[in-house]
Amino acid sequence: MDEVKRPKRKKKNQVPAGIVLLIIVIAVGIVLAGISSMLSIYWIFGISFGFVLQKSRFCFTASLRDPVLTGSTSLTRAVIVALMLATIGFAAVQYSAVSKELPVPGNIAPAGIFTAIGATMFGIGMVIAGGCASGTLMRVGEGFVQQCIALLFFIIGSMWGAHDYGWWADTFFSKAPTIFLPDLLGWAPALFGQLIVLAILFLIAEWYENKKLGSEEE
Repeated sequence: MDEVKRPKRKKKNQVPAGIVLLIIVIAVGIVLAGISSMLSIYWIFGISFGFVLQKSRFCFTASLRDPVLTGSTSLTRAVIVALMLATIGFAAVQYSAVSKELPVPGNIAPAGIFTAIGATMFGIGMVIAGGCASGTLMRVGEGFVQQCIALLFFIIGSMWGAHDYGWWADTFFSKAPTIFLPDLLGWAPALFGQLIVLAILFLIAEWYENKKLGSEEE
């Protein structure tokens, strides 16, 4: 039997909606600027960051899931590059503070078995939810119902964790070691050592994609 051809749905023109949304964004920015200049900066940064996330489809879950499901490591390599840039930026800020005999900026948290357990739980949860925090927020903006539910429980879990944080800190965090690589290795070995490790991971990810997708094409 011949397949019944269904008429193609005409794509809706989203330009008018985009113009209206742009006007609303500008209006809200002006109102916030009247209250506080920092509020308008936060607003502009949030809108810009959300736009970049939506267009790049950047998601930490996908960066770890795609190599297994599809063999693609493009997002994996993007995350590695982001970590390399963050490493350089944070090292510059922290070293500048230390050279002026100021406290090291940033939250240097203790590490222990609880870190591995929490990371495993969060990894399983974000795969089931279909996205990490950034991916969930981006898809909420697109109107995905599943991500709206995930965001709701994300908030509930965060509030629950904040409520019980004191107990966790006294029971586990206070007894765990705090490791700061520059203190152990020195600033140059810590910085360049981490960059080398990340560069090796980047090359491995690229090799894995070429091998995985190349074998599928044969």
